Amino acid sequence: MIRRMGAALCAALTVLCCIPAVAEAVEVSATACVLMDADSGRVLYEKNGRQRMLIASTTKLMTALVALEQGTLTDVVTVTASHMAEGSSMYLRAGEKLTLEELLYGLLLCSGNDAALAVTECAGGLEPFVALMNEKAAALGMADTHFANPNGLDDEEHYSTARDMAQLARAAVNEPTLLRMASTRQASIGGRTLTNHNKLLGRMEGCLGLKTGYTKAAGRTLVSCAEKDGRRLVAVTLRDGDDWNDHEALYRWGFMLTGAENELRARLLRAAENVGKR
Repeated sequence: MIRRMGAALCAALTVLCCIPAVAEAVEVSATACVLMDADSGRVLYEKNGRQRMLIASTTKLMTALVALEQGTLTDVVTVTASHMAEGSSMYLRAGEKLTLEELLYGLLLCSGNDAALAVTECAGGLEPFVALMNEKAAALGMADTHFANPNGLDDEEHYSTARDMAQLARAAVNEPTLLRMASTRQASIGGRTLTNHNKLLGRMEGCLGLKTGYTKAAGRTLVSCAEKDGRRLVAVTLRDGDDWNDHEALYRWGFMLTGAENELRARLLRAAENVGKR
């Protein structure tokens, strides 16, 4: 019996010894980065995770969450001149009427800054909507986050951290409508063909989407989610010129790490069961 126990424990320790080697095998170009287990919230990898930074259009994950809480998909919004905005756009026209669902596709696929302003009507306009964004951030434990607008345009009072954005991503993947939209590659809305900016959807098996972002001041930002063998991970990179490759590398590493941990637990459990039978 002692020999069997020793063999089982040695096998488990072999797997355990692999985990530190795996943990050192990932490097990213991002200024700040977090890889997190979407279910437990456990941080698997972190680089400057608590550093406050500009987050660009990844902001729109919070915009979508709040809009889905405040309105219904069939609500109709009349576009006004005040909804026009600089930067990325779904090219709304004043007087046009769209449902909240259509605006959310424009928000999440082509990152429409105009769509972001239009959806605020579901909460009574820009100021009350942004206040709700900050309330939601507090509720999610995003202690180092403050929103000044719904689209992510640069503002000194608009910032977050990689850790906080990973918490936002966890909430986003648990909102089925948001996840459905964020994982859609292309949609036709009001005569427009909207294409998702997230290239990971076509590059990486198991990618569930989420949100890209860019401004000159913020650099490239990306929040994504991937699933493998029933486990979901979320990744956040801020100011990262090689974000597509970095997210793929993070997921390869993360799933390898969690796979090794699961194998270790299984072997230790089998060893304990075998001891108990004798």
